[in-house]
Amino acid sequence: MNALRTWILCGLLASGCATAPAPREESPAPSTAALDAEAARAMAATGAKGLAIAVIDDGRVVATRAYGARNAKGEPLQTDTVMYGASITKTLFAYVVGQLADEKRIDLDASIARYLDKPLPDYPDEDRYSTWSNLAGDERWRAITPRILLTHSSGFANFGFLEPDGRLRIHFAPGSRYAYSGDGLILMQFVLERGLGLDVGAEMQKRVFDRFGMRNTSMVWRPDFARNLADGWKAEGGVEPHDERSRVRAAGSMDTTLDDLSRFAAALVRGEGLSPQAFAEMTRPQLAITTPSQFPTLQDELPPEQRRKDLAAGLGVVVFDGPQGRGFFKTGHNDSTGNVLVCLPRGRRCVLILSNDVRAEAAFPQLVRFVLGEAGVPWDWEYGSDMTFWDGR
Repeated sequence: MNALRTWILCGLLASGCATAPAPREESPAPSTAALDAEAARAMAATGAKGLAIAVIDDGRVVATRAYGARNAKGEPLQTDTVMYGASITKTLFAYVVGQLADEKRIDLDASIARYLDKPLPDYPDEDRYSTWSNLAGDERWRAITPRILLTHSSGFANFGFLEPDGRLRIHFAPGSRYAYSGDGLILMQFVLERGLGLDVGAEMQKRVFDRFGMRNTSMVWRPDFARNLADGWKAEGGVEPHDERSRVRAAGSMDTTLDDLSRFAAALVRGEGLSPQAFAEMTRPQLAITTPSQFPTLQDELPPEQRRKDLAAGLGVVVFDGPQGRGFFKTGHNDSTGNVLVCLPRGRRCVLILSNDVRAEAAFPQLVRFVLGEAGVPWDWEYGSDMTFWDGR
């Protein structure tokens, strides 16, 4: 039995599996001293060099804490240290699309063809986007809508360049099933920029970063970030320098800080900036998830009787049902980054974890449970059943 199943079945009890703990519903957020102690235990157990945690309760940021180092020099990681946002960028981008839908500037259920002045495959290939020309001869692209792109059901691989021949293609009828795709978000960006004439970087700045006082957040690298910047540690312990991203990429180019991103998380769980209808759309089950894990992105679906009933795609988030009701979450990951945001709308509670050491991911289930109580986050689906988690003992 792997560590994840042990964690689920035993409830992280040092005494064994005899009694599962009662759900910690609407309980107070842990004290900073308790959070500090648990973070120290997590870092010692996983070997993670850097970790930052924010706690949101009743839609307010009640704690932001940072631990360890931001680089190989041992300079301290702080709550205002610039870190890589990775795929949590997708959630902020989906929030902006929700605002545009509120303003009737885009219809979530209209074909993307409505917004383009020529067929998608006729656009020349550009390094900034994907290779839409590879879709020539496949008219299924016309069935793609913004909702389909934001629920990761376009039919694309994660990225076209990861295909065996490097060519983007549609693998299944758009909208019919979930398969995580960064290129799907890049296509949504393309529709906004080429179809509506928007600058996605400027829209993110105005609608999110400026609105919530996120002064150290950007979709592209800024030279002033260098004064307090996090490098990263990979699984084998090697250091990876921070990547200075020069292009706006809706799939994951954002640099941010714990202080900044926690402000957005608190606003999101309050529904601020979205109509009640738009917030409900973003955080409701839109499309059942039918695969045993999120990665690899293109894998066989489970038989109907084996599929989870508590797991679905929202818009830019994954939605789950657990002991405390409905929740939503989003992770971000690369070779040296591990991030997660988990929110429970009932009580407007969230925990945000940013780490510049990918080894910290092994502690995420325990740290989230320590802050929120048992929420039912589908960790085995997110990371795969072979992932070994620290169980808190």
